[in-house]
Amino acid sequence: MEALSSSLAVLSAMITPAVLISACGSLILSSSTRLSRVVDRVRALSDRFEELANEKSDEAFIRERRAMIFNQLDILTSRARLLQRSITLFYLALGIFVATSVSIGIVAMTSEHYGWVPVVLGLIGAGFLFYGSLLQIFEARFALSATYKEMDFLWEMGKYYAPSELLEKRKSKRGRFRFFPW
Repeated sequence: MEALSSSLAVLSAMITPAVLISACGSLILSSSTRLSRVVDRVRALSDRFEELANEKSDEAFIRERRAMIFNQLDILTSRARLLQRSITLFYLALGIFVATSVSIGIVAMTSEHYGWVPVVLGLIGAGFLFYGSLLQIFEARFALSATYKEMDFLWEMGKYYAPSELLEKRKSKRGRFRFFPW
């Protein structure tokens, strides 16, 4: 009976890293989706940038639009690098958590003297997971700053091209923070 409970304890310990393996899988999936959206956005902006580069007009608006697109492409490059690094870290963490699970079984079958191995592997995996999560935070900040810059550009452009009655309405609301649009 004691052998059965000992075996069940080892199996339970081997399953424990599965929660972290699942977390890594979720983070890999969401990061991959974010990276593919960044790539799609780069392709769209580079096409638009190429169109504007071939345009003969040198209006102030065209120059500002080119500068805004170039700035967006720069931010997207940084975002793609951060996402690629975090995905790599998440894959490393996933592999280490699998190794942790396997090492728990091997240590239980062989010698108790190496009981520290699964603990060290688990800590390394958690470290990779933590560092990858930090990179995700930085990437989200880049995404938000890019959105703000684009919204600022559109607001400035709207000052010139929006109908005057809309601008007058907006000026009367300016200074008021409205959380809800209604």
